[in-house]
Amino acid sequence: MKACLHKMSLIIIGVITLSLAPSFDSVLCAADAQTHDESSHHRRPADIQQYLEHLDRAERDTDQQPERVIEALGLQSGLSVADIGAGSGYFTRRFVQAVTEKGTIYAVDVEPDMLQYAKASIARMPIPSTVEFILAQPDNPHLPPQSVDLIFLCNVYHHLNDRPAYFSNIRSALKPGGRIAIIDFYHDARSGDVGFPRKHLVPRDTVIEEMAKSGLQLAREHTFLARQYFLEFMPSP
Repeated sequence: MKACLHKMSLIIIGVITLSLAPSFDSVLCAADAQTHDESSHHRRPADIQQYLEHLDRAERDTDQQPERVIEALGLQSGLSVADIGAGSGYFTRRFVQAVTEKGTIYAVDVEPDMLQYAKASIARMPIPSTVEFILAQPDNPHLPPQSVDLIFLCNVYHHLNDRPAYFSNIRSALKPGGRIAIIDFYHDARSGDVGFPRKHLVPRDTVIEEMAKSGLQLAREHTFLARQYFLEFMPSP
């Protein structure tokens, strides 16, 4: 009888422990929320390591579909790509594979710890690569003039402040025929639980309007991402 009661007590304790433990989704949302607050678009994550591991989680692939994104961009060996807000290197590593060592990747971020994390992850890749790591300022990615075929931003656009001025300035980094690709969360229910208030997000139509102010026009739109818009822009003629 005592053995049965002891076993039952352990089961009850286990159930209580599980019910009090944070869910996996809530931990991920907490990591996202670290970069947003009520007073600004962006702030430094309180726990950089947790945030980077969150960006690199395998579960992200389900919604982000990174391989399909790379395919849609039509990248070829020898091209140059700037990954603005490279973070953990989640897309940077895939760009390395797409353009091979003949191409050049610029991994750009405002956080030195994130650049170090991305640099270490790329160093572990079993293939040669040409990657330059740039510590940017919030209003200036410090890209060389006419250096890239593609400027890529994923979940970064809504962090920027004076966006028309930002993109007016970085247009000069594009090579002839170059383009800018923007992926970001929808501002409505389609984005699901992003872990921070949706008021920080920028509607798709607003992106197109702001890019037009920068002299950039929508050239192509991809609609296979359920939670995010995926837009490509080129300089207006």
